[in-house]
Amino acid sequence: MKKATTLALLTVSALALAACGGQDDKPPIPPQEDVGPTPAPPLAGGLAPGAVNSATFAAPPSADQRTPAVLRAQVLLDRAKFSPGVIDGTAGENLRQAVAAFEEAKGLPVDGELDEAVFTALTSGDGRPVLGDYVITEEDVKGPFVTLGDKMTEQAKLPAMGFESPKEALAEKFHMTEELLDQLNPGVDFAKAGTKIVVAQPGDDRLPADVALIEVDKADKALRAYDAGGKLLAFYPATIGSDERPAPEGLLTVTGVAQDPTYTFDPKRLTYSQPGVKGKLTLPPGPNSPVGSVWIALSKETFGIHGSDAPKEIGKKFSHGCIRLTNWDAEELASKVKSGVKVSFIEVSAGGLREQQAKTAPKSKT
Repeated sequence: MKKATTLALLTVSALALAACGGQDDKPPIPPQEDVGPTPAPPLAGGLAPGAVNSATFAAPPSADQRTPAVLRAQVLLDRAKFSPGVIDGTAGENLRQAVAAFEEAKGLPVDGELDEAVFTALTSGDGRPVLGDYVITEEDVKGPFVTLGDKMTEQAKLPAMGFESPKEALAEKFHMTEELLDQLNPGVDFAKAGTKIVVAQPGDDRLPADVALIEVDKADKALRAYDAGGKLLAFYPATIGSDERPAPEGLLTVTGVAQDPTYTFDPKRLTYSQPGVKGKLTLPPGPNSPVGSVWIALSKETFGIHGSDAPKEIGKKFSHGCIRLTNWDAEELASKVKSGVKVSFIEVSAGGLREQQAKTAPKSKT
């Protein structure tokens, strides 16, 4: 995991984390003359790397089907700092929100649809392959890996809330779901160093400037980061509060950043419980901590912006007031955040305006 400059002591953030627990709800073929190059073999679901890297526009199917065009678009959005959350090759709400933010930034009519105009803008700006080969290293497989279980009382005894397998670690490294990693690499042993696999080629996890303002959009379930000149640096899908414990309102500030934070569950300060937990309990740090790999503390006690142990759930479930991002998005943001950065929580969002615009002025297709 990339480390950002720590602005607050880990022990300071540990006490503040209590509000943010999870909520349930392949022998070479001899060359032949007079034949073209051998096409890449189709992988499970037809996602051959060559087909994905050269995918042309096709209207997205239902949300549970992976397609080359959607997968290519997701990786390109990630590189352009319009995060689709976890890359899975399927169309869904996080993709819609990322597309809408991209349209808004590029001056396109905004409706959140991955249409031909959006796809052309993405691919004309970046023609590099979105899938590529990666050789699993000894570092990738050495661990230590842990068995987390589902009881907080047992998790508190672990040395760290680490990854459970090399496959999980590799998926997160390349911003992917484990399911997509499996689909691109059928039958592969991800625990064997030296194995060549196919992975997504996402962004470099670096923002081009310091963050001066963070806007938390409750209606869109999104976070936007701006520089001192008001330029949008990044867009991230987010899980933001719940009806029971809504996210803060108005204007707050960042008070510090802690890498690899511990997580404290204190039932005296919370409105929910955990099975078997009778008193205050602290979980060790790690990417599978309820607050993920980084914590950005806010000026309202117990509230923060943080990573997540469940990247697939970002923007799709509720939190206990805090703002959850994928670990890689949270780390990217934290690397350019300093104490004093303003954090604005908005209720009437650009998303509402986007939806209204989509209804009253449908986009013409090009």
